[in-house]
Amino acid sequence: MNRVPGVSGDLPSLYDPGGCHQTASAMFPSLNTLKPCDLPTLIASLQPIAALLDTLTDVVFFIKDVEARYVFVNQTLARRCGVKHADELLGKTAECVFPQRFGPLYTEQDRRVLASGRELTDQLELHLYFANQPIWCLTHKLALRDTQGQVVGLAGISRDLQAPQSSHPAFQKLVAVDAHIRKHFARPISLAELTALAGYSVAQLERHCKRVFQLTPRQMIHKARLEEGSRLLLHSELPITEIALRCGYTDHSAFSRQFRALTSLSPSQYRESPR
Repeated sequence: MNRVPGVSGDLPSLYDPGGCHQTASAMFPSLNTLKPCDLPTLIASLQPIAALLDTLTDVVFFIKDVEARYVFVNQTLARRCGVKHADELLGKTAECVFPQRFGPLYTEQDRRVLASGRELTDQLELHLYFANQPIWCLTHKLALRDTQGQVVGLAGISRDLQAPQSSHPAFQKLVAVDAHIRKHFARPISLAELTALAGYSVAQLERHCKRVFQLTPRQMIHKARLEEGSRLLLHSELPITEIALRCGYTDHSAFSRQFRALTSLSPSQYRESPR
């Protein structure tokens, strides 16, 4: 069986009671510290923990080669792509296994990471899997290099956003911040008004929001706007410009840029996609 990234030295973090509320990079620090390797050796080293990685039903794991083809995935990704066994994804790119119109854009993101060698860190995204099931997640990807420093593939995870951490001491104040964002996202929302509402400094608000919601305040605003935008795109006939204004964006292009950043699709592609 073939699976995905992580090393045995990181296993204790998988059992951390607070782990489900950590960022992707914090949950799996090995993604930040992988040493030079060749893909076959890396994949072979992960086989002993493959079954363990399959138990993480809210985390998608994958390794891809330099052509952006899957060479190692967990069962969670297989199930969400509509196949029974993880092996069925091997040798394929995202555009071959994700819904039409969506997959090619995910592959394009992979190729940017492979070409630039730059890390993609805790990127908020709305993923659409088999049957167009929408799931908000945080994605983390990094290039894998051999001993000569050449990029030989990439490793990544996408972790579903979890329910807010209600046991956190700041929870009640941050629930008020979240409610304020959801009520007023159609207009500009400043960090100053959010910090005044919560009674925290900007740094404290950022830290507590990341812990409780796994998102920064800015990401919370974008998420609220995009949730409403995606709903209106699918369930109304409003022009995209009108939807943009209703969701707090200054114009069509601003809305389109942010929508594409979080979904990999333009608003028109999302509206026209098969359902």
